[in-house]
Amino acid sequence: MTEQHSEVLVRASILHFLRDPGTDASPSAWEYFEDGALYIVDGCVRACGPWQAICATYPHVAQHTACHVDYSGKLLIPGFVDCHVHYPQTAVMGAYGKQLLDWLTHYTFPAEAAFADPATAHASAEHFIQRLLAHGTTTASVYATVHAHSVDAFFEAASHYDLRMLCGKIMMDRHCPENLRDTAESSERDSAALIERWHNKGRLRYSITPRFAPTSTEAQLDAAARLYTSHPDVHLQSHLSENHGEIQWVRELFPNCAHYTDVYRHHGLLGPRAIYGHGIHLSDAELDMLAAHGSAIAFCPTSNRFLGSGHFDASKTLAAGVKVGLATDVGGGTSLSMLRTMNAAYEVSMTTATPLNPWRLWYLASLGGAAALGLDQFIGNFEAGHEADFTVLDFEATPDLAWRIHHCKTLEERLFALMTLGDERCVVATHALGKATTRLK
Repeated sequence: MTEQHSEVLVRASILHFLRDPGTDASPSAWEYFEDGALYIVDGCVRACGPWQAICATYPHVAQHTACHVDYSGKLLIPGFVDCHVHYPQTAVMGAYGKQLLDWLTHYTFPAEAAFADPATAHASAEHFIQRLLAHGTTTASVYATVHAHSVDAFFEAASHYDLRMLCGKIMMDRHCPENLRDTAESSERDSAALIERWHNKGRLRYSITPRFAPTSTEAQLDAAARLYTSHPDVHLQSHLSENHGEIQWVRELFPNCAHYTDVYRHHGLLGPRAIYGHGIHLSDAELDMLAAHGSAIAFCPTSNRFLGSGHFDASKTLAAGVKVGLATDVGGGTSLSMLRTMNAAYEVSMTTATPLNPWRLWYLASLGGAAALGLDQFIGNFEAGHEADFTVLDFEATPDLAWRIHHCKTLEERLFALMTLGDERCVVATHALGKATTRLK
């Protein structure tokens, strides 16, 4: 990390979104400044706009007051937001495991059992945070393990870099290995203690985390709901409708509920700041229920393809009024790169009635993800007062990308090339609260 300056003036090509550009890619939804300036005071955005205009408005800053950072010719965007990722699973990323339930048994549970050792948790958390930053991600909704100290390890690592992060202890009291099983009572007690210890400490926020309905008894789901309602600004994360076998299992376990989403509704686990991973096979009634309660879906395209789970229809879900954010879902997902994830999301969307346009994909990776997590009052764009998290990207990081960019005629073409041909090699630097957490080039 670098020394924090009270005033920072950054020069670059700047893109950020004001709202969802929709299927028509409305130009009023974003701002782009080819020669742009981002003026940061005490870690928050004071102004964003054309370089000459910002310098004219704040001449003292342009001349001598601020620390100047020059990324001219590079693209500066709000830090990527990963809406669903499992930090203990980085060690099994890319493991061959057939489909979801087999993969959980053979790879996920053994990897998570290793976190009984606090040293494993701390080493993994530091590795994970460093890799997120190297990929340009500054905010994520993170699953720990059933061990409370795995959350401590993650938040300690995140706080070192002053990151806006969500994390929670997995709650899991059935249908899992004995060495990963808690109880309704212990999970409620441990989660409450973690909320007290970490929620709203600096930029950290807690997410109540029942793994998914099949691994929690009704008593544990009710305990999760008590935590959710008794702490009005905490977050909640879980899984929903990822795999056909999982959905059938839920029907057998909860025969009195109309569908999978209704299980969470019945137990009081739908509402604002609640996000569910996957949501691939949702009915219209389930989409309406999610929208009515203000809950969001994390779109995990590389994981869904890798595990053969199916193709999520992002445009249909958004049209139903459900917020959507992009997610890597490592370790089922195959990369922490949001550029690779955007490319996978585009390819998946091409199998649906309404493919995602490039503008909407960049929105989903930034402001859309922040909104899905209920964090858009803090991050996601460069409106005045927002926290100054940003990522700097190189349009010409690889020979193939540089050659394609040389032949692009519009910004849209350049953005599309960057998200389809780019990866973590494009990340020049990642900043949190205006200060560089990593500078790779």
